[in-house]
Amino acid sequence: MKAKDVMSRHVFTLSPANSVAHAAQIMLDNAVSGLPVLDSEGALVGIVTEGDLVGRMELGHTTPLDMSKPEALDDFVKSNSWRVEDVMTAPVLTISEEASVEEIAQLFAKHKVKRAPVVRDGRLVGLVSRADLLQVIARSKPPVIAGGDEALSISVASRLRSMLQTANPPAVSVVDGIVHLRGTLRSENERRAIRAIVDGMPGGCGVVDHMRVQLQDESNRPTRGAN
Repeated sequence: MKAKDVMSRHVFTLSPANSVAHAAQIMLDNAVSGLPVLDSEGALVGIVTEGDLVGRMELGHTTPLDMSKPEALDDFVKSNSWRVEDVMTAPVLTISEEASVEEIAQLFAKHKVKRAPVVRDGRLVGLVSRADLLQVIARSKPPVIAGGDEALSISVASRLRSMLQTANPPAVSVVDGIVHLRGTLRSENERRAIRAIVDGMPGGCGVVDHMRVQLQDESNRPTRGAN
């Protein structure tokens, strides 16, 4: 799935000359948390988000004006200016229509952003937000696998081998649609990871966990008959 499949095509925008109050009102009226900023020729020049506005003087935020520190001047202007062009974030992280949802999620995590404009030839064509990615998750369905205990057992075992990437995955057996897991684990987190892989696989009626966690002192304990 790509950006063009999940993006919002009707995007509210601002002009650099708009007021900060106007930007805040558009966000409130339309329940959005970020607005792209377009210049007079329609080119994307920035974006204003809720995060850009929480440090405003109207909210009691005061920034000392130290003329010798450029960063202090920037903070002062962002807190006090009424013009959108002075508070917007620029340059803007953008994505193409062909970007996959996997790529978008990675970009959001890497750059710690909640949304990104979608551009074509430098022109805004949409916006993808975290909410759009959540829609993908909400609509997702587990992969369909063949029915029957044997087929389910093969599918679960194969999935565990491929995702755990270990030479000793838990043993899998299926009886009347119920998946039984057996094996020795190194931690409770490992158990949780295995359950996360198996839970919800189609064709099963439930999971019975027979696995045990081997404590650290157990692994160092000598076996009977050892010298």
